[in-house]
Amino acid sequence: MLKLEIVTPEKRVLDAEVDSVTVPTASGEAGILPNHAPLVSALKPGVLAYSVKGSTDRIAVSSGFVEVNNDKVAVLVDTAETAEEIDAASARGVRDAAERSGSSTALVTAEEAEAAREAVDLADARMAVAAR
Repeated sequence: MLKLEIVTPEKRVLDAEVDSVTVPTASGEAGILPNHAPLVSALKPGVLAYSVKGSTDRIAVSSGFVEVNNDKVAVLVDTAETAEEIDAASARGVRDAAERSGSSTALVTAEEAEAAREAVDLADARMAVAAR
């Protein structure tokens, strides 16, 4: 078993014993099982999935970090939302606004374009989790 902790600046979202975790790292999805090698990685906005006794739950997470050490997975992110916390219509509206801001005809800085892309990725993750 793994001890999974998901923490945002506002609250501890999850503290549970799980069988496996999949996180959206900057270089792709990473699956974590018991006895995983130590790891520290940046996270990109996406869907974090975890399994307990054959049942899988998903949480939409923003960018942040994951640390794996001694069967403990610590996830530190700006936001983390379960399906019950997500309003799919609101997520769709945020996604549309982020796409418009990232593709506007006005010149945008690289930082603004990256922020818009992350907002779209997070909105996509929120919609995926809300849809279950």
